[in-house]
Amino acid sequence: MVWQVSIFRNTIIDLSILIGIILVVGLVTFLVDFKNFRKTYEFSEIGLYLYSIMHYLFGFGFIACSIFMLTNYYFADKTIVKEKFEILERSSLPGSKYHRNERIPTFIINYNGKNKELVFLHKYYDKMNFYDSLEIDVKKGFFGFDILENKELK
Repeated sequence: MVWQVSIFRNTIIDLSILIGIILVVGLVTFLVDFKNFRKTYEFSEIGLYLYSIMHYLFGFGFIACSIFMLTNYYFADKTIVKEKFEILERSSLPGSKYHRNERIPTFIINYNGKNKELVFLHKYYDKMNFYDSLEIDVKKGFFGFDILENKELK
């Protein structure tokens, strides 16, 4: 899931599409394979349905979502277009577990009518208010969702 988050941060894709993939694949596998789940595990009726739905949604649904995102990202078109975006908002996130005091800057840009939050390394935090635009290499993913690479603050 950490891998998916890092790819999601660099892809222009609506979160509802990913949630839809998880739900559709999870529910279809639930309907197809529930008999086998019932034979394998001995739960009470409510527990049986609750655990099986969680199993199919989190297991099969997230695997399908991962495959979708990885395919879009790694089989992307090689053609790169350089685009420039104005920074709309600035904020920051806490650092990792042992580096909480090292804030990580985030910048929000308007990408084709959608606000996209981009996360940068801690080294940009001190000067984050001096940047007013971003220059980004954009390429089309395998399924047509744009991928942002080589983000440069200006």
